[in-house]
Amino acid sequence: MPDFAISADPAVQAQLDRLVTLSPGADILGLDRITRLLARLGDPHLRLPPVFHVAGTNGKGSTCAYLRAALEAAGYRVHVYASPHLVRFNERIRLAGTLIDDAALASLLGEVLDVAEGIGASFFEITTAAAFLAFARTPADACVIEVGLGGRLDATNVLPAPAVCGIAALGMDHEAFLGTSLVGIAGEKAGIAKPGVPVVTLAYSHDLATRVAETVAAADGVLIARGEAWGADGERYGDAHGSIDLPEPALAGLHQRDNLALATAMLRHQSAIDVPDAAIVAGARAARWPARMQRLAAQGPLTGRVDPRHGVWLDGAHNESAAIEVARAWPRIRRGERSALVLGMLANKDADAVLRHLGEVVDHVVAVPVPGHAHHAPADLARAAQAMGLSADVATDPAAALDLLARSEPEAVLIAGSLYLAGTVLAANDEVPV
Repeated sequence: MPDFAISADPAVQAQLDRLVTLSPGADILGLDRITRLLARLGDPHLRLPPVFHVAGTNGKGSTCAYLRAALEAAGYRVHVYASPHLVRFNERIRLAGTLIDDAALASLLGEVLDVAEGIGASFFEITTAAAFLAFARTPADACVIEVGLGGRLDATNVLPAPAVCGIAALGMDHEAFLGTSLVGIAGEKAGIAKPGVPVVTLAYSHDLATRVAETVAAADGVLIARGEAWGADGERYGDAHGSIDLPEPALAGLHQRDNLALATAMLRHQSAIDVPDAAIVAGARAARWPARMQRLAAQGPLTGRVDPRHGVWLDGAHNESAAIEVARAWPRIRRGERSALVLGMLANKDADAVLRHLGEVVDHVVAVPVPGHAHHAPADLARAAQAMGLSADVATDPAAALDLLARSEPEAVLIAGSLYLAGTVLAANDEVPV
């Protein structure tokens, strides 16, 4: 699926324009195209430093953030591949700790696109090949690689032997690609398992855990499940290697304890690279992951429109399971204040499910469009909120929404519903991820 990426750099934009038009295989998952593309590039994915490969419906990006922070706290240089980007396409490829610069990105995309003719590679497959090529050419000690969609047929799953795999929270999302069976989705996510490779998981319901275990066993992977091989209770993490007291995670939300514990278990159940417990603790405090329960700067061009005494928070929360976690965290964050939700959602997402959970913890909803993407009509979102008994309005964009809210009683504000919307908010508030 093209992400309608744009760049202020003309050379990068020229390649992004090519990228958007070269996607006839975008709606068909599979490893054939990415395998052929990588072969034309000399199979760079076979020359990467130790790989930490993370799948899941929600929480995989945060887990990757904790992994990166811990590895860097241990003194290692870390490559990171993540998606989607929020503001700049460069966010997808971090080379040895630093986002790829425009000149290198333009050259890299051009090189991959030049050899891709006739393969029908998708937007994500081209991007994945570019990242692996950059990682193979730039010295580093480890790679943290986030699965894009699913797992078994995701382009990142050409990696033959990661140091460790991790599976974060499971839920419904991307049903058009992964189906409407949660058990089936669990099997797709667990499809990143490889022979002899530890696959670290959270604790799931019986049916999901059974499917994950069966999938890992079929791949001859080594299942490292929470509740069996490791456990975490509050700040205390423990496994066969001993216990460790983890601090309050740097990222907000009760669910971040699970993501931090998963990252900790991944680090402690791999043998490719030594990561001291002290580095895990330091990483827990240092991790950053934009638009995941992120409190925006109070005096930014966007947030300066409302009373600075009350926070404006930002989260993607684009599916039901994410909305559940945000709804759990929000009352604690807002500290009893009246609060409002600025909501914009893509047309292919279950808006009713997201609104059902977030609507339970806010008093007022302002619905907005998601620029550049097919989205639920704001008027429809507002009517759905009103049907729940909430006051609701529509606005043309987040700035107009905050202007509207500023005229009412001061409120804590949550902006949510789409990572693409989150990207426009970060750009408008001068908080571009670095």
